Amino acid sequence: MIRVTERIALHDWEIVEEFARASGPGGQNVQKVETAVRLRFDVRNSPSLPDEVKARLARLAGRRLTKEGVVLIEARRYRTQERNRADALERLVALIRAAAEPPPPPRKKTRPTLASKLRRLAGKKQRGDVKALRAKPTGNL
Repeated sequence: MIRVTERIALHDWEIVEEFARASGPGGQNVQKVETAVRLRFDVRNSPSLPDEVKARLARLAGRRLTKEGVVLIEARRYRTQERNRADALERLVALIRAAAEPPPPPRKKTRPTLASKLRRLAGKKQRGDVKALRAKPTGNL
């Protein structure tokens, strides 16, 4: 079990890991060791997630979500398979935690007070006067 929040825990069988050869530094080792990790998590068929978390997760995942409802996370930052596996899992857990947070309350519409409107207009008038003083004098000599 992978603990995500107090109420959400993922079963190990829900996460599928695939390994591939990573590009980048590694010398001769990069040609023979599969260090890159592609983590797959089926959001739609997961029994561990509530429906509202699934919907928010689908929105947050963006391009990482396939048409079948599977989240794909690729990790190839590190040179070892173990660190890449841990990185991919951390990123998945962070994504699910973000989706599990309740949405912020809706914004209450407010109107500016009369005093704030008057202060704004007074500031605009003062700024306009300063700019008017910069103009070239108009008058006949």
